[in-house]
Amino acid sequence: MTAAPSTTDTGATVSDADRAAAVAVPGRIVAAWADHDAAAFARNFTPEGSMILPGFYRDGRQQIEEFMAAAFQGPFKGTRVTGTPLALKFLRPDVALVITQGGILAPGETEVADERAIRATWVISKENGEWLLAAYQNSPRDSA
Repeated sequence: MTAAPSTTDTGATVSDADRAAAVAVPGRIVAAWADHDAAAFARNFTPEGSMILPGFYRDGRQQIEEFMAAAFQGPFKGTRVTGTPLALKFLRPDVALVITQGGILAPGETEVADERAIRATWVISKENGEWLLAAYQNSPRDSA
């Protein structure tokens, strides 16, 4: 997730370092997924963070870690994820909304198949100096 997203000024005073740190959170998720490391994946969430995927809702780091551990052994085995940030909006200096598009890459794929293409919303908050994922939700991407 290296492309520069568009930004929206909501009047929040935000440093360049905080902008970079907030938009880096999706990249940390991509790296944890590439390693199939459910614990590292879950550590990117706040303790009370939530994750909504089509057909699934998980609440809190423990549920997220357990879900991802099982998924990495099952339907997500050997997969990777990719994404491009589309927008970065600071709701407050310590809360950002990131919108991405991407999806799951099956083993050997270099481009996301239409049936696995998504757009995602990431609510990222600064907790004790660290930017963490408070809520994540994705939906299938339309063809437009």
